Amino acid sequence: MVERTRHRYEDVHRLVDAGWTISAIARRLHLDRKTVRRFRDTDLDQLLASARDRRPAGVLEPFKPYLNTRFTETSGQVSGGRLFGEIRERGYQGSRQVVRKHLAALRAGTAEPVRADIPSPRKITSWIMRPRETLTESQEERLLEVRLACPDIARACDLARTFADLVRHQRGQLLLEWIRQAEQEAPKPMSGFAGFLRRDLDAVTAGLTLTWSSGVVEGHVNRIKTLKRAMYGRASFALLRTRILTQP
Repeated sequence: MVERTRHRYEDVHRLVDAGWTISAIARRLHLDRKTVRRFRDTDLDQLLASARDRRPAGVLEPFKPYLNTRFTETSGQVSGGRLFGEIRERGYQGSRQVVRKHLAALRAGTAEPVRADIPSPRKITSWIMRPRETLTESQEERLLEVRLACPDIARACDLARTFADLVRHQRGQLLLEWIRQAEQEAPKPMSGFAGFLRRDLDAVTAGLTLTWSSGVVEGHVNRIKTLKRAMYGRASFALLRTRILTQP
């Protein structure tokens, strides 16, 4: 970090002395104009000091969410040496002192908020809806972080997995109990979904209990629509009827 700062400072000032504009330097060095202006107007010693201060935080940054979670789980009753060993196993290459400094800031309540790499809603949904045995260890850890960060997601996750189990194993007899739990405890979107299920309870229960389904009918409807769109404006109704009846 320090050497890169020194080289960048030299490159910027060399071009400034040659009469280049800030915009031209930014394009040449692939930098933001604010960065170029900062390197032009700030002393080298100050830039180097700032780089030295940033380096430990940068090394520790990817591991701060884990440290914060462990600190919360143990109510602060965990040593810096133990946390240092745990994140070393996960790839941390910084010093022990940086870990102790961050732990002290957590205990004092002065630690800066961590900018977590927040997964997208679609990714979180896929983790929730997939069977647990299909998730990797990393995905399990990320989902646990999300659940700890948001109680509503944790409750929705439990209810969604229970409902998925009802569908996969056709346990319609448990549907009413699931609806009651969702209406009382689930976030508003899921409780609304449960209310819609209650309106047509007998039909939904039958769908989650009986082996019969409308899947075959829906498949034929989809096939007919595909043929119709493929022939739109090119053939008569008689030809469309013949293709539908003769198509396997």
